[in-house]
Amino acid sequence: MKITFEDIYNNKEIQLYIRQADESMRAMGYTEHSFAHVGRVANWAQDILLKLGYSERDAELARIAAYLHDMGNIINRQDHAQNSALMAFQLLKEMQADPEDIAAIITAIGNHDEGTAFPVNPISAAIILADKADVRCSRVRNKDFATFDIHDRVNYSVKKSELHVEKDSYIELQLLIDTEVCAVMDYFEIFMQRMLLCRKAAEKLNLQFRLTINNQRIL
Repeated sequence: MKITFEDIYNNKEIQLYIRQADESMRAMGYTEHSFAHVGRVANWAQDILLKLGYSERDAELARIAAYLHDMGNIINRQDHAQNSALMAFQLLKEMQADPEDIAAIITAIGNHDEGTAFPVNPISAAIILADKADVRCSRVRNKDFATFDIHDRVNYSVKKSELHVEKDSYIELQLLIDTEVCAVMDYFEIFMQRMLLCRKAAEKLNLQFRLTINNQRIL
């Protein structure tokens, strides 16, 4: 059975897991990982593959995988990518999804976290790029600026983040940062590993990865 994104989006059980996973992240002091995040990552991942000429089905599988990629936070933040993949496997089996689609989805989900990730296929590469690009002030939950840690400061400083895809050439993460909140070097202090992973993901898609902050090319 060909599972569609609408099937996933409207599934009440999946909605519950995403919501509760985000509540776990909230309790631990992490930034927002709920529907705003997974929805944004899902749309970006799909858009990346469509702009690069991949099939509509591959793009939809990327959108599905991206929407499910953080469910594992309901179990624990550690190994959440692998836990998300296992949860997705069980859910998709119960929904009688095609084994080929299940394989593509769980492979991508299990390879999105920078601690263990590798862009093993175009779908996983698209999710990595979309996930690491979602840096924005609205993800910060802490309302007390005086108690911000570096992750809060970096996310809060980002007023705009966009991905620009130039087929057969490059994919560029464009950030607009308030440097009075966070210095550019602070961004690299916590996100360098993510940017290196984005470079590998772009290479998987036969692209160069670029990073522009405040209209200045950084990478």
